[in-house]
Amino acid sequence: MFNQLAPIDVAGRLGLAIGMAVFMGLAFEGIYKREQHSSPGGIRTFPLLASLGAMLFLLDSKLLLPFIVGLAAVAAWLYGHIRMAATDDESSFIIPIANLLAYTFGPAALLQPPWIVVAAAVTAVLLLEGREALHRVARQVATGEALTLGKFLILVGIVLPLLPDHPVVPWSPITPFQVWLALVAVSSLSYASYLLQRYLPMKSGALLPAILGGLYSSTATTVTLARRQKEAGAAQVDIDVGIIIATAMMYLRIDVVVALFNPSLALMLLPALLALFALASVLALWQWRRRSPALPAVGAPLQLAPLNPLQLGTAATFAILFVVVSLAANWVRTSFGQSGVFVLAGIAGTTDIDPFVLSLAQGGVAGMSLQAVSAAILIAASSNNVLKALYALIFGGAQACRRPAALLCSLGLVGVGVALLYLRRGA
Repeated sequence: MFNQLAPIDVAGRLGLAIGMAVFMGLAFEGIYKREQHSSPGGIRTFPLLASLGAMLFLLDSKLLLPFIVGLAAVAAWLYGHIRMAATDDESSFIIPIANLLAYTFGPAALLQPPWIVVAAAVTAVLLLEGREALHRVARQVATGEALTLGKFLILVGIVLPLLPDHPVVPWSPITPFQVWLALVAVSSLSYASYLLQRYLPMKSGALLPAILGGLYSSTATTVTLARRQKEAGAAQVDIDVGIIIATAMMYLRIDVVVALFNPSLALMLLPALLALFALASVLALWQWRRRSPALPAVGAPLQLAPLNPLQLGTAATFAILFVVVSLAANWVRTSFGQSGVFVLAGIAGTTDIDPFVLSLAQGGVAGMSLQAVSAAILIAASSNNVLKALYALIFGGAQACRRPAALLCSLGLVGVGVALLYLRRGA
């Protein structure tokens, strides 16, 4: 409590409250006093309110009756200003809020750590000074984005803490908490990529959309780019490069999500995934060097139009796939041994590989060494590359997409080779 503070400390805290009130008053004067000279508040009023609040609090720090009466009086004074202003402008509400905040600085400085008052004043100044910029941002945000963010907060802040962190079935060591944590990890990365793709200005070309799309879903990005290749009517080198770059980003994405749950496994995978990322980047650069001004350019900026990764249906599908893959991997390991898990990895690569990868990262298969688990993940990623090559040929046409399809298959073969090296080293 403040009564345990030395007098010099009390004086210092009161000085901090008044200083922060002056700081906020400077910002307030620059915004509202230029428009309405009669507006209450400012570089003199805010320090006086902070001092008034502190003095009334010190008169009775237990019942707080003087402070409450003073608060009511200040509120009545501000209410009178609102009635006299008779306007619907937002400033008619921001002005009294700023005054009431200044009134609380004194007691807050005496009762709370100093950073509380500093944080409150700085936040208020940033909001006051950033009024126009914040309104521009709000106008640019699409309708429904707040609801999307709300869904994300529900997944992270409500559902996740309520789930039990112990196995609920005897067939798998995976817990409901681990299932949802895997969903949150993948959704967070996908949501960040989704926001960047939606709001980051995209110049003409496929490189940046492919990088962001690869963080979101390299398979979906490949399909979109292949369709764009077909629409172009002729082979576009930058689209070929985008298809390869999306897969290069997949390797980084895999190691990031694995590291969130199993740092040792991520460290084991890191050399292989970095090597595959480097190889994919070299192949993309080799493709880019083929680019010629004579080739027709891609006209409009490429829009990958990512789907919202936080849809409840998407979350439910991921959770179900995660559980099914975990149970299947554990059963295959028990019934067919380690080789069965590798076959399952190849099959999992023809779907969404995230549930399979995260299931292995969280210990969904018992009795496998880190080298064997790493090999299974590399096999799944390689199988997924073959699937993307097939998608490129189907949606982009054999003539236009034969080169990126061949390169994707080559990456898949190299990935299988690296997986065999892991197995030999772990034998």
